[in-house]
Amino acid sequence: MMLHSSLLRAARDAAAAAFALVAVTTFAQAVEIERVVSPGGVEAWLVNEPAVPLVSVAVGFRGGAAQDPEALPGVANMVSMLLDQGAGELDSQAFQTRLRDLNVELNFDAGRDAFEARMRTLSMNLEDGFELLRLALAEPRFDADAVERQRSRVAASLRRSLQDPNSVASREFAVAMFGPDHPYGRPVDGTLDSVADISVDDLRAYHAANLARDNIHIAVVGDIDAETLKPLLDLTFGDLPETADLAPVPDPDIEPRDEELVTVLGIPQTVMRFGRPGLERHDEDFMAAVVANHILGGGSFTSRLFHEVRDQRGLAYGVFSFLQTMDRAGLFVGGVATRNDRAAESLSLIRQEVHRMATEGPTEEELDKAKRYLTGSYALRFESSGQIARQLVHIQLDELGIDYINVRNDLIEAVTVEDARRAAARLLGDGALLVTIVGEPEGFAADGANGG
Repeated sequence: MMLHSSLLRAARDAAAAAFALVAVTTFAQAVEIERVVSPGGVEAWLVNEPAVPLVSVAVGFRGGAAQDPEALPGVANMVSMLLDQGAGELDSQAFQTRLRDLNVELNFDAGRDAFEARMRTLSMNLEDGFELLRLALAEPRFDADAVERQRSRVAASLRRSLQDPNSVASREFAVAMFGPDHPYGRPVDGTLDSVADISVDDLRAYHAANLARDNIHIAVVGDIDAETLKPLLDLTFGDLPETADLAPVPDPDIEPRDEELVTVLGIPQTVMRFGRPGLERHDEDFMAAVVANHILGGGSFTSRLFHEVRDQRGLAYGVFSFLQTMDRAGLFVGGVATRNDRAAESLSLIRQEVHRMATEGPTEEELDKAKRYLTGSYALRFESSGQIARQLVHIQLDELGIDYINVRNDLIEAVTVEDARRAAARLLGDGALLVTIVGEPEGFAADGANGG
């Protein structure tokens, strides 16, 4: 007897909540990840957790928006919005109806370096869920009406983003850091002009070149064992092309520099993005840099930046920093939002704290607190089957090894104060910051000619 779809959704949500408890407990005991290879040679990482009747699948293809045609940024994003809008013999309405009837969740995202898919289903609908994922990945329709509907959605979002200071500041920062001709300097979502020019042929060409078996990373978490998964891997991914046709992404020509670029926007606050070239993911000092950044600006309410800018002086609504890693580059990036008349003072304090961290590094007490937080909070990234699956795919994409989840905290614990000070000096150098400023800030010219 089939349950009504609303009851199935309730069961799915209850299962997800139960899995959150199981996941945290499992993580505390060390997640057991099994490498599964299908008869056809498709590999996946599996976490078998039969406690709840739920299965989550995450898939990552190398490439992402960095593979967009130079003159057409936004193609990968458009493809991600269309894969569940009709596939095989099912048009958009029929495909969406099928997803709802089976309570299958299917999502796609295009990042700068990867194209990702996620599927979640109850165990009772396991084969149907994998089949819908197969159809979306291997047989998307790109019907004209669906394309135009999603094109309109993207265009509307882009128009809104032109008035959103955070979006403007982030976009201008990428252009200023990498240049408009490098794939990392082009907007993932495209521009109003480029999105208007994307054709169905462009979408099909991207799909054919990027989604292939040699380019795939898969993680499966939940109520499924290896022997059940193996044939599903071949059925789901076996119809994809054998090899991808990826264009090489050049190393960006980026150097630290002091520059302030202002975009005037009639809003009562100023938003800033600041940063400089950082460390790449496999740099030997990367984990030490993670700890140093947490102390500087990654620790939310406990960071130096928050303490000096927000707590002590009330200059900003929020201030933060993080390490951004891409396949061909690493960055130190931060942001702040403040009143127009406090922007210059806020930026001066940020520069002061960045320079202090670069020259002095953290104290032993700061290091100990940061390590306790970073190790203790790591399990929060694994509160659901979907989160675990996605983390495992990112670990594969970053080539960190199948045991990374179980050794990551050891790497944090191994960071000494000397390591953190060395990493901070390398990460922040002379303290030079590229800053993009959006709003009507006092004390800044709107021609981008200000130096730090």
